[in-house]
Amino acid sequence: MNNILNTPLSIYGRQIPNRIVFHPMEGCDGKENGAIGELTRRRYLRFARSGAAIIWFEATAVCAEGRANPRQLYLNEETKDSYSELLAEIRKTALDECGYEPLIIVQLTHSGRFSKPNGTPEPIVAYRNSHWEKGKENQPYTVANDGYCESIPLRYAEAARLAQEVGFDGIDVKCCHGYLFNEFLSATEREGRYGGSLENRMRLYLECVDSARKAADKLFVTTRLNACDCFPYPYGYGVNAENEIDLSETKIIITELKKRGIGLINLTLGNPYLIPHINRPCINAPEDGKIGMERIYGVTKELKTAFPEIKFIMSGLSFEGENALDYVSDALSDGVADLAGFGRMTFAYPDFFRDYLQNGKLDKSKVCLKCSKCTELMRNASVAGCPVRDSEVYMPYYRRDVLKK
Repeated sequence: MNNILNTPLSIYGRQIPNRIVFHPMEGCDGKENGAIGELTRRRYLRFARSGAAIIWFEATAVCAEGRANPRQLYLNEETKDSYSELLAEIRKTALDECGYEPLIIVQLTHSGRFSKPNGTPEPIVAYRNSHWEKGKENQPYTVANDGYCESIPLRYAEAARLAQEVGFDGIDVKCCHGYLFNEFLSATEREGRYGGSLENRMRLYLECVDSARKAADKLFVTTRLNACDCFPYPYGYGVNAENEIDLSETKIIITELKKRGIGLINLTLGNPYLIPHINRPCINAPEDGKIGMERIYGVTKELKTAFPEIKFIMSGLSFEGENALDYVSDALSDGVADLAGFGRMTFAYPDFFRDYLQNGKLDKSKVCLKCSKCTELMRNASVAGCPVRDSEVYMPYYRRDVLKK
């Protein structure tokens, strides 16, 4: 098939065969110590057979207190062998079935406000945010002091070193969806080295980018970045006093990332905990999903126009269902982005790209329904997957952990 989605691209000097990226979709199915679990392995071997050029490995904690749930993956000395084994399996499976190995990027994270290492909220926050905390005022908030912040780059350095040791190709220093680094970007009223000015608010993020680059000098460093938070002013960044999207600070951040050699950015926006329809346009949402797609399209296009030399990944595409690949093919051909990122679709229909190449279309009976049941599973402290399209595995969890609550 002669289609931009199936054309090669150079990423950090590595040639990839197509433009398909599997987003970092957390399965909440690791072991208690953060090692790879059996459902984790199953999911990534399904991804390996997909033909995707990049598998963006899910949120992996850099410290115990920053885990989003008790089963979140956590790369450390005790668990590292499980990662080495899985990465080898992914590459062998992909090579045998697709003829090439994907680039595999690990997303390193500190969950910050959304930390639940023991199953109940233990939020570590950049600042107290009344808008975000409505109905949650009594949670045991810990404001990360400057001393704690100064310790975090060392955690990223250690995780980056291990990522290189176990065989990842790249490292994502995560800065999106309300997690710690993203929250600091809106800490305009915080005092000290990490609040107030934009220089201070992006300090911790950039320090961790620098520490990861230094500790893993054979890997490339990239990032999944919130272009804007889409909260009312002044409760998030990327929005002005008129509550319009304003990417001026985002462009300054990207300029700083570019100085550090980052040439690939996985763009997103919003917050899946509080306003999930912003980054995952869906049915039964406060706004028509087409409005959400127009927002994602416009933000991505503006940043790509401002930074044509950086390769951007477009998000939110599962909303387009059976037309998703045609939709994003047109967007890439028009210069809106360089790569197509898929999240929910990978849970529902991991073979979608192979089907598209073979048949010229997607199977309507397999595509993501945009029903957010995968998110419901996660929010109800279960494992995450598609209880509709992968019902044999995940519907029992949905019945037990969602419907019976």
